[in-house]
Amino acid sequence: MPSLADEVDEVARRTGFSGVVRIDRAGATELCVAHGYADRAHAIPNTVETQFAIASGAKTLTALAVMSLVESRTLDLDTTARSLLGGDLPLVADDVTVEHLLAHRSGIGDYLDEDDLDVDDYVMPVPVHELATTEQYLPVLGGHATVSPAGERFAYNNGGYVVLALLAERASGVDFHELVQTLVCEPAGMVDTGFLRSDELPGRAARGYLAAEGLRTNVFHLPVVGNGDGGIYSTLTDLSAFWDALLTGRIVSSQRVAEMLRPRSDWPEEGRRYGLGFHLHATDDGAWLEGYDAGVSFTSQHRPSSGLTFTVFSNWSRGAWPIVSLLNERLGG
Repeated sequence: MPSLADEVDEVARRTGFSGVVRIDRAGATELCVAHGYADRAHAIPNTVETQFAIASGAKTLTALAVMSLVESRTLDLDTTARSLLGGDLPLVADDVTVEHLLAHRSGIGDYLDEDDLDVDDYVMPVPVHELATTEQYLPVLGGHATVSPAGERFAYNNGGYVVLALLAERASGVDFHELVQTLVCEPAGMVDTGFLRSDELPGRAARGYLAAEGLRTNVFHLPVVGNGDGGIYSTLTDLSAFWDALLTGRIVSSQRVAEMLRPRSDWPEEGRRYGLGFHLHATDDGAWLEGYDAGVSFTSQHRPSSGLTFTVFSNWSRGAWPIVSLLNERLGG
C-alpha cells in the first residue's frame, strides 16, 4: 500500500494542486510538502514558508479577537449590535447580539449569498480598492433585510463577521486589523500572519488564481484588504503555532475555548456542526478552520483526541479539496 506522502503526491500531480500540505501528530511533523507556483508568471514555486490567503479561515481569528474583548469586559456576548452601531445599518434588528453573530444565528441579511455564488464570477458591489478599512464596509453591509428572528436558526453569514469586526473596533477604539494582530497573532506566535493588501503583496505571498491553469488572479474579485469575514494571509508554521496556542489557553482562556468549541448549531447540509467561529465534526471532537473564495481554498483541522492536525493551503479556487478529501479519508473525518 502506498504511503500517505506518495498518495498526496499522486493526487497533487493528477489534479494540478498548487499549494502546501502539513500533517502533525502529537507534536511531530509527519508530512510537509509544497507543489505548484506562488507566482505563475515568473515561475516562482510555492514553498512550505509561502504565505497564503485563507479566506473565511479568518473568521476564527475574528471570533478569537472578539472573545478576547469579552474576557477583558470590553464586550459581552449579550452586547447588542445596536448599542454600538447607533444609527448605522438600521436593518440589523435591535435584539441581535455578539453571540448571535459569532454563531451565525443573527438572522441579518448577508451581502454575500453563498447559496447562489460562483466565487470565480462574483464581483463586489463596490470597487474593491474602496474596501480597506472596516468602516468602508458600511455601504456593502447596509440594505439587506432581516431573514429570520435572532437566535431562531443557523445561517452562515459573511456580513455578520464584518459587523463583528465593526463592533470590536468601536467598542475598543482600536483598528480591527490591529486587534487581530495584538490579541490573536502575537500571543499565538503567528509571526507571518496578517491582512496584506492584494495590490502590493510581498515576495513570500502566493498570488491567488481563478483556475488550475492560466495567469488570471483574484485581484479584482476580493476586497483590497480583508476584514472580519476573510482575507488574512498565513503559513503552515503559523497554523501549527495557532493550534498549540489555542489549546493551551494562550489566546483566550481554556474556558473560553471550550465555549467556542461547544456545538451551537447543526449544519446538516454540510454534514457538520458549528460553535462560535469554529467548524465542528458531527461525530467526533474535531474542529477546523475553512476558507473558499476566488483564488483561495484552505482548511486546517485538529482532533484533540488523537493529537492530529493537518493543514492544506491552495492558491487556486478549488485546488485544496482533492487533497483534503484524501486526508479526511485516510486520517478520519
